[in-house]
Amino acid sequence: MSNGAILPLRLAEVSFAAGGRTIIDRVSLEIETGPSTIILGANGAGKSVLMRLMHGNAPERLGAPRKQAMVFQRPVMLRRSAYANVAYALKLAGIQEPKRGVLVRESLESVGLSHLARRSARVLSGGEQQRLALARAWALHPEVLFLDEPTASLDPSATREIESVIKAFDAAGTKVVMATHNLGQARRLGDEILFLNQGRLVERAPVGQFFSKPQSAQADAFIKGELPWT
Repeated sequence: MSNGAILPLRLAEVSFAAGGRTIIDRVSLEIETGPSTIILGANGAGKSVLMRLMHGNAPERLGAPRKQAMVFQRPVMLRRSAYANVAYALKLAGIQEPKRGVLVRESLESVGLSHLARRSARVLSGGEQQRLALARAWALHPEVLFLDEPTASLDPSATREIESVIKAFDAAGTKVVMATHNLGQARRLGDEILFLNQGRLVERAPVGQFFSKPQSAQADAFIKGELPWT
């Protein structure tokens, strides 16, 4: 790792259990800079837990306020305006005025929320709240952005807006790592697929290869809609 970078991120034989059940089972992988990585699998496969393990395992480096950010399916909104939500994240990262204000305005504009800057974050729609969560991440210019099912509770229109913002992160050079069970979304946003089944990393492949020639029976069944949700 150089220049304070947190990538590549390595997991070696990582397992996680809760309530007597193994959720992540001896997963080893390396996440590098570059193309978007999609963690794909049925509900209950362990995608969200694996992502949290990656997020918690990524070291923060001195000299950079935040090298990683994570956006959840239902982001927590402070009882403040949209502007103040982003400003607070930057304050925690140690970014002072006037730079803080510039970054807040830039990030709200980048997700199309400038006109709602003074509105209470808690009265925004679900899609607007998710875009605000992405604005908080955008303002930090993270090296890695972890996304945990960010559109699972949104309608198609809001989903398209969120996917557009995610593509902008990718274009700006941020490494995107996203968990989803949505095959169409994985095709649209992913460059490579990590396929999980019952806590095991079954397959890793470029997105085109994964969907055209899956190498495992489990992945083939999942693509065909035959793999039961666990």
